[in-house]
Amino acid sequence: MCHVIVTCRSMLWTLLSIVAAFSELIAFMSTDWLVGFPRTPDAVISSHGAPAAAGEAYRPTLGLYGRCIRLPQLRRGVLCGPYAIHFGEIASGFWQAASIFLAAGILLLCAVAFISVFTMCFQSIMKKSIFNVCGLLQAIGGLFLILGLMLYPAGWGSDKVQLYCGPDASPYKLGLCSMGWAFYTALGGTVLTFICAVFSAQAEIATSSDKVQEEIEEGKSLICLL
Repeated sequence: MCHVIVTCRSMLWTLLSIVAAFSELIAFMSTDWLVGFPRTPDAVISSHGAPAAAGEAYRPTLGLYGRCIRLPQLRRGVLCGPYAIHFGEIASGFWQAASIFLAAGILLLCAVAFISVFTMCFQSIMKKSIFNVCGLLQAIGGLFLILGLMLYPAGWGSDKVQLYCGPDASPYKLGLCSMGWAFYTALGGTVLTFICAVFSAQAEIATSSDKVQEEIEEGKSLICLL
């Protein structure tokens, strides 16, 4: 018989797990990792490393595999899309490695987010607590995310980044660029991932408490506890 067990701690863990997975996925797909220096569509870099252009300025953005730029021949605004059609065209080897680690971490987080929805009905898998298994997967995914985020700044010295950030850009030095919201979202999602990994133990305790066992023994199939 399937017992639906809903507790505040288990529901909070489920919600946070979903938020962590989606925040990382959205950040990974975004082009707003780096925000370039202000420029016009035909801007150039002066010999002093500063933008030299006239007219209405905008700030292009660059992601792991995509970018947003404004082209003179386009009147509909900024054009966003992938600059790398194939994996080998990503700006640098460091960004390629970062993409692999981030994608692996996101895959684990999405798997946990999917499984977490069913933890109301199933609390164990192969005689192991599903919360403990998911917590372990989240911790592993968090480590992958940390590796990806640590490798990402090492690719700032690539030719692609220097087009957006100026010739002074180098590994772990932004040059004329600033960090976009996507990087901070990925960083926040990584912190939230480790919080979820730790909190999964509380979700396990809440769903296996004495109160839950008492209500199961009373024959209840829907158990809701604070």
